[in-house]
Amino acid sequence: MRAARNPDPGAGGPGRLARERPLVDRASSARQPPAGDGPRQRPLAIQVREVTKTYELGQIKVRALRNVSLQIERGDFVAIMGSSGSGKSTLMNILGCLDIPSSGSYLIDGVDVSSLDEDDLSDLRSRKIGFIFQSFNLVSRTSAIANVELPLAYAGVDRATRRQRAEDALSAVGMANRLHHQSSELSGGQQQRVAVARAIVTNPTLILADEPTGNLDSHSTEGVLRIFARLNEEGRTVVLITHEPDVAELAKRVVRLSDGEVVEDRRITGAHDVPPALQHLKSAHHAPDANAPGTQS
Repeated sequence: MRAARNPDPGAGGPGRLARERPLVDRASSARQPPAGDGPRQRPLAIQVREVTKTYELGQIKVRALRNVSLQIERGDFVAIMGSSGSGKSTLMNILGCLDIPSSGSYLIDGVDVSSLDEDDLSDLRSRKIGFIFQSFNLVSRTSAIANVELPLAYAGVDRATRRQRAEDALSAVGMANRLHHQSSELSGGQQQRVAVARAIVTNPTLILADEPTGNLDSHSTEGVLRIFARLNEEGRTVVLITHEPDVAELAKRVVRLSDGEVVEDRRITGAHDVPPALQHLKSAHHAPDANAPGTQS
């Protein structure tokens, strides 16, 4: 029988029972390919096998995904493109364990998510995946640092530790001097930086970003993309949904969906190479960006 959980995880007590070992081990350096050709190579970050997703709307069945197969290596930076209704958001929800396929299978780090119960799925999402959304999804009338602390509070991390980790995450995205500003006092670019800090504060190895630059101007978009590139350079796998071709071209690989099917899968650079975003943004300014990622926008 499962032990009861603390109903108030933000009060400093344990919000969930700690596992003796992580459900999915984090990579110490996802950029390094496994040595040798033996059978003990680490599993792929993402493996989607013949996934179909069908929604029933009354008497109508809508097939959002049609036998989609996709493999993503650890440390890759993948942009998923497609018009409205192409299935890209449905695919993102499945990758984030927010939805399940009607048929087919999805493995994350070799773990078949269909074998997990709701508690294990929640644990997997909180420990393994960082989510970033177009609309930021920050808690209004709450400071930047309190927003970033939320995932740690729900995980039962003690107050002092989560405050330090939240400060570190905000500093990493150039928001060290905005810790106590409320969402309404921040620009769109700054709010998205806070959202990125909240996504990385749990130290996930997989970043899922759904149209993260859709509500930003060009200057703020550049700053956020620079952060994604640096997160990827650190070894995190990044999957980015976008409808903007110029944003997609700053990823290492572009996958295009149409009518629920993969119609293009194009490799721009190697999965373990420096992200094109860093190369492009540096060359665009004709000099290394000495202030990244701290440029305020």
